[in-house]
Amino acid sequence: MILQASLILVLVFAVLLAVGIPIAISIAVSSLATILLILPIDIAVFSSAQKMVASIDSFSLIAVPFFILSGIIMNNGGIAAKLVDFSKLLAGRVPGSLSHTNVIGNSLFGSISSSAIAASTAIGGVMVPLQEKEGYDRKFAAAVNIASAPAGMVIPPSTGFIIFSLISGGTSIAALFMGGYVVGVLWALAIMIVSYIIAKKRKYPVVTEKTNLNVKKIVWEAVPSILLIFIIIGGILTGVFTAVEASAIAVVYSFILAFFFYKTITLKQLPHVMAQAVEMTGVIMLLIAASSLMSFAMAFTGIPAALSSLVLGISDNPIIILLVMNLVLLLIGTVMDVAPAILIFTPIFMPIATGIGIDPVHFGIFFILNLCVGTITPPVGTGLFVGSSVGKVKIEQVLKPLLPFYAAIFVLLMLVTYFPQISLFLPNLLGL
Repeated sequence: MILQASLILVLVFAVLLAVGIPIAISIAVSSLATILLILPIDIAVFSSAQKMVASIDSFSLIAVPFFILSGIIMNNGGIAAKLVDFSKLLAGRVPGSLSHTNVIGNSLFGSISSSAIAASTAIGGVMVPLQEKEGYDRKFAAAVNIASAPAGMVIPPSTGFIIFSLISGGTSIAALFMGGYVVGVLWALAIMIVSYIIAKKRKYPVVTEKTNLNVKKIVWEAVPSILLIFIIIGGILTGVFTAVEASAIAVVYSFILAFFFYKTITLKQLPHVMAQAVEMTGVIMLLIAASSLMSFAMAFTGIPAALSSLVLGISDNPIIILLVMNLVLLLIGTVMDVAPAILIFTPIFMPIATGIGIDPVHFGIFFILNLCVGTITPPVGTGLFVGSSVGKVKIEQVLKPLLPFYAAIFVLLMLVTYFPQISLFLPNLLGL
């Protein structure tokens, strides 16, 4: 029965995706087909609908549309150029300063927007042509943009951590955020170290003096946007407000910033901004509902327990088990977006991780880190395709320049996986 259910689930899902059916519909239909193995059609349909509705009837999920709306307001508020200028100040006059600017800009913008694609497009769209103009190889510039874009997805406020907290049964959002800070910054630093070495070897130019003339104006315009990150995290850590309340505060702060401070959004644009937020929220909520149905179908047919036994049967060595989990998650990340991957595979891998004594916060961080890495990994990582398009280079042209960055990211991934202190020391220090 388990083997039959697994084959139906995987094959129906794969076929539907292959013919172009949206992923949420593919998940729901394949899950229903699996449930029909055991239940009659009327009970199966009723139970499935009930499960999908119940899965999104959660107070914690209110944070998701609010953070999405905040990110869209910031994205439409024209802060990318301001963050680029601010990043130039931080990058300094060192070899590869423009590539460092790209990395810092992606990290800041990605954390604010919770989207690697938005960061790659907004920051990379400015920085890649600028680097080429200053004598940088365009393929190298595109590789830097691609490799650094997902860093912001693990720097809070991250909707991925919020979804993981909900699906994993209440893992501390504050602890996940703090661990994500450390890992996200380390990701950015890893890319910058590789960029520095390559830029020094190739003798790429640094930012010219005239770039940093109006330092006060640059800082004054950029810091309010960056403060959003610290306001959200500071409020959660001090107990002033919860993660859900923080998401609403993020919307209010973003609106005040874009409408009154930067004056880059008008009242006429608000309906369009709201429509974008509603559309994206609808997509994510449908994914959550469909993914919960898939989790129900797998649990109902005993698939997670069978997979857990299979993985644990490979070896009883935690090092080997973690390596297998990493490889599987990397593969999943190349073919599936982060949100649905979290929703589907957390119930499968969480019991395995806890079974070998992995801390839930540590597991959540390297789980999401794997999925983020997968977005820029061949053959079908979405971040790789978008970054190549933004850089106006073919994927096969950018793969070779990406190799040293892949190596650095993989080393970071292994360190985070096998040394839990990296992701846990800050949460533990703060008593989370």
